[in-house]
Amino acid sequence: MYNFRSDYLEGAHPSILNKLMETNTEQTVGYGEDYYCEEAADIIRELINNDNADVHFVVGGTQANMLVISSILRPHEAVIAVSSGHINVHETGAIESVGHKILTVKGKDGKLRPCDIEYVLSLHTDCHMVKPKMVFISNSTEIGTLYTLDEIQALSRCCDENNLYLYLDGARLGSALCSEINDVELRHLARYCDIFYIGGTKNGALFGEAIVINNDELKEDFRYLIKQKGAMLAKGRLLGIQFLELFKEDLYFELAAHANAMAMKMKEGLDKLGFEFFTDSYTNQLFVIIDNDLVKEIEKKYQVTFFETYDETSSVIRFVTSWNTPESVIDEFLLDMKDLVG
Repeated sequence: MYNFRSDYLEGAHPSILNKLMETNTEQTVGYGEDYYCEEAADIIRELINNDNADVHFVVGGTQANMLVISSILRPHEAVIAVSSGHINVHETGAIESVGHKILTVKGKDGKLRPCDIEYVLSLHTDCHMVKPKMVFISNSTEIGTLYTLDEIQALSRCCDENNLYLYLDGARLGSALCSEINDVELRHLARYCDIFYIGGTKNGALFGEAIVINNDELKEDFRYLIKQKGAMLAKGRLLGIQFLELFKEDLYFELAAHANAMAMKMKEGLDKLGFEFFTDSYTNQLFVIIDNDLVKEIEKKYQVTFFETYDETSSVIRFVTSWNTPESVIDEFLLDMKDLVG
């Protein structure tokens, strides 16, 4: 039974495992101060074209989000996000647990717009309400859509005009950057986002995310805060080694491009079979509208994720491809779907 539920189900790319084994008995200083982390951070700075950026490695995405938001916001400040945002739906109240309210809006196609931010600001006008201070976006979004460069620039201008921080969750940033319709580059994120992270867990790493701080006023004492929040890995080199391997020869982008290619092959095949899509995704997440009886047949051979009810007889089902999804599995899946629809 092949699993299309997510893109972190495999372990790690062999080159990462080989490097971890090769360096296994080396002795290095801990807590991310080793030369592997330093070299990986230097490569990231070069990729984003910002020698002044601070780079910190942590284990997971929820950890990164809670750390960043709780460390930047004052106790009375809140973060704006779309209602489908990861911090609002899939992080078990992690942000609320550290005392910050998430102000949600519907947005459009899973994305925030300047008008959404302005609407939230219009509702929070005095000290009897929390104060919006940060804007949270994900690229790609939770429904597989992408922000264009124009959209990110517009959000950045809106944040600047209203004294807000712009934070981008990059759990699936590789998929976004390698999408066939993408026009955003890493250097743009360094220019327009105060802070963002590059996701490794969902793109070939065993675990790990790289937090990149571009705004100088957010850099002070950040390592203290990493430690205080329990996010500082003693064997920090395990993170640095992985990002070093992912970026030293563009492996990160090759893996993301493969995941996208497998999703696009699935999308094209399902489209030819007459299936409709809940969102027009060009990343490694597909949201397909499927008859409920057909879903039961699919689940006999494939593991998929129920996303939401579409109507009385159909559901939206999420399929996710990974850096390691074999093309032969996509071919077999499409043949099975052809047989199921007759």
